[in-house]
Amino acid sequence: MPKTPAPLEYSISQLTKEFGITTRSIRHYEDIGLLAPTRRGQTRVYSPAQRTRLKLILRGKRLGISLDDSRDIIDMYEPGKSNVEQLEKLIHAIRQQRSKLNRQLDDITALLKDLNQAENDCIDALKNQ
Repeated sequence: MPKTPAPLEYSISQLTKEFGITTRSIRHYEDIGLLAPTRRGQTRVYSPAQRTRLKLILRGKRLGISLDDSRDIIDMYEPGKSNVEQLEKLIHAIRQQRSKLNRQLDDITALLKDLNQAENDCIDALKNQ
């Protein structure tokens, strides 16, 4: 069965349904310059490239990468050129996020240990009442 060609343009409602986000989120990305749809009157029209940008923005967000870092990484892409610098910057952002999460995990582990100790101390105190 032949594959249906990708649309040449997308509406904001199509993108919200596809990616499970709100129109407010997409408008926010526009307001901060991450997306720049064309306009047809009051209607926003998104190109396949804008759809791809949105997909990358959301992937970065899911990975915990800031919108500013996502913008920098996405903006580094130049068709037909090497993407080594872009990939290195992405690797750096991923490593920073991993490091941050590991620190948080260590903090959570320590807090759980303290909670367990406090609970055990309370249980022991109740036994001695």
